Amino acid sequence: MSDRLSPSYLVRPNPNDPGLSQAVTGLDQTGQAVDLRVVTERPLTLFLNGQEIVTMMTIGDHPDLLALGYLINQNMLKADDPVTGIEFDDDLGVVILRTAHQTRFEEKLKKKVRTSGCAQGTVFGDVIEAFDDVRLDSNAVLKTSWLASLTKQINTTPSLYLEAGAIHGCVLCREDKPLVYMEDVGRHNAVDKIAGWMARNGERGDDKIFYTTGRLTSEMVIKTVMMGIPILVSRSGFTAWGVELASKAGLTLIGRARGARFVVLAGEERVEFDSSSTDAEIEEDRFNRKAATR
Repeated sequence: MSDRLSPSYLVRPNPNDPGLSQAVTGLDQTGQAVDLRVVTERPLTLFLNGQEIVTMMTIGDHPDLLALGYLINQNMLKADDPVTGIEFDDDLGVVILRTAHQTRFEEKLKKKVRTSGCAQGTVFGDVIEAFDDVRLDSNAVLKTSWLASLTKQINTTPSLYLEAGAIHGCVLCREDKPLVYMEDVGRHNAVDKIAGWMARNGERGDDKIFYTTGRLTSEMVIKTVMMGIPILVSRSGFTAWGVELASKAGLTLIGRARGARFVVLAGEERVEFDSSSTDAEIEEDRFNRKAATR
């Protein structure tokens, strides 16, 4: 891989972490014994100050970022709210986030509705209200050459997905460079970890691109908009409500992104077509399709 395509992540998956997967033995279609790595799945209960908020199923890494990002994306905390500490007890599977003052989460909990997340996805009524007030950067640009480069870099990054499958990945990018790569059994957890990382590091979203392996659902659109990110890309497909919400928010929504190929269903004015599907890009597209289906 060339230097240009060698990702230099600030945070990236660690597929060799023994706590994130385990070996199991089974039989294949011929009856032969096979050894496989499978991802872990464990409950993590989140407390905000003294109140239990939610129990999430997660692979278990970055519990502090997951807790912080979840509360921000649910509009229970603002990114600049004073957080005095985050405590994690691995044995109990509990993470406690403490703030300098009490929050009004009780009212928010009354508005909770279920969504289509793979594990336990929730969104609150006031999140939808806040969603209506977000204004995404209209000057943001996505060059098609960046998209082809990002797809190849992400698909060839060592990850739990390539090692064991059964997991979603989300990547925070700037132009053609992936910055933060998070994985989890639920795509919303991976998003929330990135939101937590952004809040902790004071990272803004207006100059970023968000990439996900999961479907472009309403939940994915809402979370991306709440993080202030103007461009959302997936190698998977769309839901009708996801497209509708993206159009309403002015979010650029790109799906079925495989190498040089993609479909944009909202915010197409941000897409700058600076490359064409040459023979070399088509060959790269074949490479990405193969990597994405491992």
